[in-house]
Amino acid sequence: MKEKQIIGKKELDVILNRLCCQLIENHHDFSNTVIIGIQPRGIALTNRLIKLLKDVYHIKNVQFGYLDITFFRDDFRRRDEPLSANKTQINFLVEEKNVVFIDDVLYTGRSIRAALDAIQSFGRPSKIELLCLIDRRFSRDLPIQPNYTGKRVDAIASQRVKVFWEEEDKKDAVTMLSLDK
Repeated sequence: MKEKQIIGKKELDVILNRLCCQLIENHHDFSNTVIIGIQPRGIALTNRLIKLLKDVYHIKNVQFGYLDITFFRDDFRRRDEPLSANKTQINFLVEEKNVVFIDDVLYTGRSIRAALDAIQSFGRPSKIELLCLIDRRFSRDLPIQPNYTGKRVDAIASQRVKVFWEEEDKKDAVTMLSLDK
């Protein structure tokens, strides 16, 4: 196995600030927009973006939450071991709101499809957008594309993209792991 860093701390900081600026450009004061982090890996990215929006860009009333998609996935019954669900934390309706889904890596698109199903329990959004830190371009099973992308990566099926966060992993980085021998 060979691991290669594709994003370091400095580049990650630039990417996160750029993504915040793009969100502000399209959603202004976020008065009609909510941000939804997709459990589990979209949570750290969501928290980092929310902190930047509030502390650096002074956007005060950003509504955000976390969405568990475990039982909306099309593969949850195909696993040998039982799945353990994460906790959905959305204390508002999304009816007629703009929703921005946040996830760390867009791979096959199946997690986003599940999120589209799961969010309907909270109302009918007027619009849904997708922000992902890493877009694995050549791996899509479903016709899903991000509206906001940190970085596009050409990764084949035998490669894994892993996002590390200072708060959880003691470093900010994105690596690609080649599973080929």
